[in-house]
Amino acid sequence: MDRNRCADLLRVCAIGAVVLGHWLLVSVTYRGGQLSGSDALLSISWARWVTLVLQVMPVFFLVGGYVNARSWTVRHEQGETWTDWVRRRTMTLMWPTALYVGTIVLTLDLARSAGAAPADLARIGWLVALHLWFLPVYLILIALTPLALAAHRRWGLAVPVAMAATAAAVDVAVLGAHEPVVGYVNYLLVWGAMHQWGFAWQDGTLTRPRSRCVLLAGTGLVSLTVLLTLGPFPVDMIGAGRQVGNTSPPSIALLAFAATQTGLLLAAEPVLTRLVSRPAWARSVSRLNRTVMTVYLWHMVPVALVAVAFYPTGVMPQPAIGTGEWWVLRAAWLALLATVLVPLVLLVNALLWPLRRLPAGLGPGGRWSPVLMAGSLVAAVPAFLLFATRGFAPGGHPPMLALALFTGSVLAALLSGRPAGAAPPSATPVPAGSATAGRLPRAHRGAAGRGRSRHQPRSVDGRRSASGSSPASVNASRASTSRLRWPRGMAATMRAISERRRSVASRTVLRPLPVRLMRISRRLSALGSRSSMPAFARRSTIRMAVEGMTSRCSPSREMFIAPRLSSTTSMRNWGRVSVSSTVARERADTDTRRREAVRTAVTTSSATSS
Repeated sequence: MDRNRCADLLRVCAIGAVVLGHWLLVSVTYRGGQLSGSDALLSISWARWVTLVLQVMPVFFLVGGYVNARSWTVRHEQGETWTDWVRRRTMTLMWPTALYVGTIVLTLDLARSAGAAPADLARIGWLVALHLWFLPVYLILIALTPLALAAHRRWGLAVPVAMAATAAAVDVAVLGAHEPVVGYVNYLLVWGAMHQWGFAWQDGTLTRPRSRCVLLAGTGLVSLTVLLTLGPFPVDMIGAGRQVGNTSPPSIALLAFAATQTGLLLAAEPVLTRLVSRPAWARSVSRLNRTVMTVYLWHMVPVALVAVAFYPTGVMPQPAIGTGEWWVLRAAWLALLATVLVPLVLLVNALLWPLRRLPAGLGPGGRWSPVLMAGSLVAAVPAFLLFATRGFAPGGHPPMLALALFTGSVLAALLSGRPAGAAPPSATPVPAGSATAGRLPRAHRGAAGRGRSRHQPRSVDGRRSASGSSPASVNASRASTSRLRWPRGMAATMRAISERRRSVASRTVLRPLPVRLMRISRRLSALGSRSSMPAFARRSTIRMAVEGMTSRCSPSREMFIAPRLSSTTSMRNWGRVSVSSTVARERADTDTRRREAVRTAVTTSSATSS
């Protein structure tokens, strides 16, 4: 499954814009012995227009829809169930988040034990937890992906249109009927519509022809203009707004903005694809894409560290927000935060490496697996909401309820069982290099076995049914075989290939030195015993001796004396000799036949004359 490098580029650029926006617009102050922070948007009137560039969360949901549609399609065709797929996607988010939550809560608790003020701990805990609102929404969309993708395949773009109309009706109820609770439905409707656009991007519904992207951008721009000029919605696409906000909960104006942004980005996809197809760009985007989740989780930690280290000590000045001095200090502020973030991300990635290698589930699955996985999501959503709204230290103390819900969510996801077809940890490994390495057990070869008739498929256990047809479909049989081959066969096959390469190298280039010396001595002794041979024969023998000093190879091929032991394919030479023993033998055989013909003619002529 080839990756869409354009999607990776959009995700990397989006996380860069998120970090830049948060660092730029969050202004930390220290007055009266207390740390506090304010939103620069409230003090700089024209800065609200900057949010039209810095609001990139729609890009995350667009790319998330693309990736989820592609992943579910491939995994479902291989026979993976909803439980296995949701567990896999959930644990990919849970492990980095568990490390982040555990580290922050433990650090704040140690600071409280050291005598830090509870008010400062509460502010810092809220500052580094606010961005976790993204996770509960995204987890719900992951869980609903199979259903939403099925709806997309049946009704296409009518699904996000219907969601947009419903979101507009919710805004009318919130603003007209003053029912603020109803507005929280838009968290799924607005962000879910962007997620559906990712489905349409993945199967080409939105990009073929490319004029549909332009139509989406134009429709969104017209709608956004009308809503901002005639409606009550503010230009600010990030903050909550003074009377009506666009993000808490998301409004129809934010959806119109997202339509404009999505249409423009997808219209530029060919250009972006050509740009990222360059090897240097591709490598950079690939490396950065692997750190997106880590950067998103930890990018506010440098703000807290620098604020605690520099503001109470008076090292960092505190000019008024929006003044010239404040903007000049913003550059130094950004550079200082980046200097702290880079080593922090490298350290966190090193700590995450063993966590990513943990299994997606523990124990065998059963009928209870879907229930446990659903319970994990039910516990995770309120846990993240409590973290995002109350922080990691409400009142200066750890949030015990949120921590209990989060821990229960992780345990429920793990205990829902291993994915179907995954080898248990106690399974006996296949020895590398053995005859059975890389193969499946005979009982599990199924449809992949040899000799299968085209009209009489085998079942998963390799036996034909009484009626001559498999009890399951051929696709299901192939999917089951693929699930079994992936965890065991691929790893064993790679080990067998490596072992075979090492054995070939040991028999050729890595031949022991005494053996090579014995071969050379035998060749040299043969050379001394044949010193009376004609010159052309001696040259041939010398070439044969040189060939004996090198690895065996077909004649008439360039050989290398004393190759490097670290490589069997790209050998560096001390001296290169062209071995052409075949030509030398042919010349010797020709001269021998010529002499024999002369001798025969002389004998015949002598017999005739006598």
